[in-house]
Formats: sequence, C-alpha cells, structure tokens
Amino acid sequence: MNISLKKVAISALFLVATINQTQAAQKELTEEGFASYVTELKAEALGKGFSQALIDESFSEVKFHKRAVSADRSQPETVETLDTYLPKRVPKWKVDKARALYKEHEVLLQEIGDKYQVQPRFIIALWGLETNFGTYTGGYNVVSALSTLAYEGRREAFFKKQLMAALTILDEGHITSHDMKGSWAGAMGQNQFMPTSFLGYAVDGDGDGKKDIWNNQVDIFSSMANYLKKEGWNDEITWGRQVKLPENFDYSLAIPKNTGGRKNWLKAWAKTEKTLVQWQALGVRRVDGTNLPNVDIKAALVFPDDKDGRAYLAYDNYKTLMHWNLSYYFVSSVGHLSDRIKFPPIQ
Repeated sequence: MNISLKKVAISALFLVATINQTQAAQKELTEEGFASYVTELKAEALGKGFSQALIDESFSEVKFHKRAVSADRSQPETVETLDTYLPKRVPKWKVDKARALYKEHEVLLQEIGDKYQVQPRFIIALWGLETNFGTYTGGYNVVSALSTLAYEGRREAFFKKQLMAALTILDEGHITSHDMKGSWAGAMGQNQFMPTSFLGYAVDGDGDGKKDIWNNQVDIFSSMANYLKKEGWNDEITWGRQVKLPENFDYSLAIPKNTGGRKNWLKAWAKTEKTLVQWQALGVRRVDGTNLPNVDIKAALVFPDDKDGRAYLAYDNYKTLMHWNLSYYFVSSVGHLSDRIKFPPIQ
C-alpha cells in the first residue's frame, strides 16, 4: 500500500471509530433496551459455559444504573497541580489514621510484608487512598454496574470482559452476587480490584477457601501485596524522591508528561533512566539541596506538572504503582502517604 492510500485508510478507520463512539454516546438508553441487552448477555454467558443456575442467580438483582452512565460520561477534568492535589488526598487526618492503623495491624502487616517482600507502609497507603481504609468501597451491585456500562456501548468489549470475569468469581464461590458490591465502574472491595485484576492477583490469605477482598483483612492486605509483587516490586528500594534541578537543566532527559499510554510510557522510561551517580553528575540533588544517595540504583525523571512543577526521580517501584493506576498524581499520593507512615518512626 502506498503512503497516500495508507493515510486514507488510517483516516477512514479513525472516522469510523469516531462515529462509533459518537453513536454510542448518543444511543438512547432505556429500561426496555437494557432488559433486551441483559437477555443477550445471559445467552453469551451460557455460551461461555456458565450454568443457567449461576446466570439466573447472578442477574437476579440486575438493574439499569443511570448514575453509572452519567458518572462514566462526565468524569471531572479539574485543573490541579500536586501542590493543590496532595493536601486534599493526603491530609493530616489521613496520615494520622494511616499511622494508627499501621500500628493496629502491625503484626499481620509484617507477616504479609515478609511473605510477599513488600514494605507494609505501601499496603496501608494504597488501602487509605483507594477506599479510605475500607470505609468507602462503593454500593453498586457489580453485575448491574458492569452490565449497564457494557450496554452504554462506548467500551462494551472492556466491560463485557469484566462482567464475564465477575461471573467467574461468583462461580468460584468467593462472594455472593448480592454481596458483590463495588464502584459505579465495577471496581470491587477494599482494594478496588476490577474483576480481571481479582482473577489475576487476589489471594486466599487465611486459607478459608475464599478470596474475600470485601471483608477479610488478611485477604485484602495479601491481595494488595501479591499485586505489587507480581508486578515487579522490590522491597529493597522505595518509590522515588522529589528532587531539585540545576539551572538550565536539559528537560529532554525526563519522561514526557503525556506519552499516550502505558506501553509508550515504559519505552520512554527505558530511554531516559540513568543511575543516581549519573543524575548526580547532571546536577540533580535532593529537594533540600544535598547529594543524592550513593547507591547503585537506576531512576527516571518525571514531572507530574511539567517542568514548572515538582520533579521526581522515580525508582523501579514507581513503575509498579503506575501499573496499579497510570496516574502521576495517584502514585505521588501513595508515595507521600507511605513516606509519612515511615517518618517519623511509629512507636
């Protein structure tokens, strides 16, 4: 195919995708349409080998959630910087609560931390930021939420995949459909796993035969630690550190703020990472102006707010946290809360 024809083909594909998205967004969503769509979902589930009894039970409370559609279509895009975001996400009361809960669960956390080789402070930080330490997990019936968003149409394949994963979880007996509650998007339990993440990372921490990320503290903490470990966590290093840059610094040495997805972000990381010795030689210092640690660690440079905002040297664990949530702001909040749990030492 010559270049001009290739451009035409790409433009046509882009146009089709745009039209499909627009049509999905404009599709009239009705209770009757949803009921018909659920009938199709049930037939598809039956074709995938799920029993009729499981399907009937799982969809017994299914209903159309207009609020889920509204939330998905109008997610807020507020202008934030880390200077405004972090005080809201990691306020003093949350730090105090995190430290108190760390102390309360210290024996269990240390046991899990040793088993999965993950520092417990990161488990508590994730727990606090995902669901405010398990106090806000969402009240949506997961089968209903996922069915609704699949019916809405813009990301039908994604939500149908999550729905089938949810049926697998129910089929395995980890939770009942009535108790399988989550966010409007179908993120479940105290660690907010999507159903496919549950199947990939959830563990039965106490050996009772169920992976209960809704109510069982051992399973909740173990599943979070297992996620981090499976995605390459190294408990010998931290997540990263805020740094100070010299005047006339070459900002092309950093990962661009917007790389267009995780795959490209990882490519940019591989291209730009350097040892701390190399960053030191380029004039990068700790935020207080002192030398970087004299350790054999590689790091990449990131700017959550572009070059005029804060700069961070990100260690390999940063990549793991970005797998959990591909957001500089989320990872920064996890890192800062974990640091506040560690310093000063909890007595």
